[in-house]
Amino acid sequence: MAQPQSLDLIKKLVAFDTTSRESNLELIAYIQDFLSGHGVDSMLVHNQEGTKANLYATLGDPDKAGVMLSGHTDVVPVDGQAWDTDPFEAVEKDGKLWGRGTADMKSFIAIVLAFVPEFLERGLKTPIHLAFSYDEEVGCIGVRRLIDKLKDMPVRPAMCIVGEPTSMQVITGHKGKRSYTANVRGLEAHSALAPEGVNAIEYAAEMIAYLKGMERRKEAEGPHDELYEITHSTVHTGVISGGVQLNIVPKACRFEFEFRYLGLDDPDALEREIRDYAARTLEPLMHAVSPETGIDIECVNDMPGLDIDAGEDVVTFVKALAGRNDHAKVAFGTEAGLFHTRINIPTVVCGPGDIAQAHKANEFITLKQIAKGEDFMRRLMDEVCGGGHG
Repeated sequence: MAQPQSLDLIKKLVAFDTTSRESNLELIAYIQDFLSGHGVDSMLVHNQEGTKANLYATLGDPDKAGVMLSGHTDVVPVDGQAWDTDPFEAVEKDGKLWGRGTADMKSFIAIVLAFVPEFLERGLKTPIHLAFSYDEEVGCIGVRRLIDKLKDMPVRPAMCIVGEPTSMQVITGHKGKRSYTANVRGLEAHSALAPEGVNAIEYAAEMIAYLKGMERRKEAEGPHDELYEITHSTVHTGVISGGVQLNIVPKACRFEFEFRYLGLDDPDALEREIRDYAARTLEPLMHAVSPETGIDIECVNDMPGLDIDAGEDVVTFVKALAGRNDHAKVAFGTEAGLFHTRINIPTVVCGPGDIAQAHKANEFITLKQIAKGEDFMRRLMDEVCGGGHG
């Protein structure tokens, strides 16, 4: 098997430590210089602090709607993981390339960049737009600032392909996610006089039990979407803390919970249900002891889902590029939902690598998957350079 032409670029991108807590500016500068070397200008959209940036560039005529290729530059931490190799040095072995971000998702970005010279040499009848973001791994945060810029542009991309690792399967849907922090304010007292206090942990526990009841109801009653492995919306509590010591009625408890919801479900209704339970059932009991008590629920992240009809042009187009007729939906979230719902760009997810290898020690992508990603890019080039779509 011949070496993939993007291999050196993948290795270069992996070498940048772009863990979400770090800056991605060195990697962005590298990409900007690479594109500039081929005569392509880039627009940077920074975070408020100026420590991170999205990059947006167009190959071909910027005044024509075209195909946007989107990926995130950040990676998850390696802390506490037992790696056999340096995670920020891509190592080729046994037909695989090992390193943080090889699967999720620097290989896709490198493949896109590796074909830039050929796209330009052949000439583009339909432009290719490149969108590389920051802070996807911590809630699809960075791309929102780029979307704010794109929505004001006179010409937007006609469609978008987000290159998350799907083993080159075309993904038409993923669940949306809303995550919350609940702060329960109780009233401290000696545990021997517990009825004179308001136990924040116990009221938090009642809320958590109610959330579990919502989860069971969704599993039993739906709605269900059989294209998902977990066919219903899920409700999950993941973090809790509260109390000082056993003989003190706790005055505070904090917990975090989330909804991962189907396109068939209404996230506003899910949120309204838990807020109503807190306000109408629990808080009156708390206020009967002390009006200073209460429950504050804050939505800390709202990541819309993706649910695009399989008959849409972008789906049939990308299936042809991927050389397969099937499609699926996935449990993990992506930036596709934001592009699709916030600025009405028809979007699918399709990229090399397996999500099962992401976020863990010894992350890898097979050379075969890289080759499939490159074949995909060649077919796209045939379309946009030789007559085509958009």
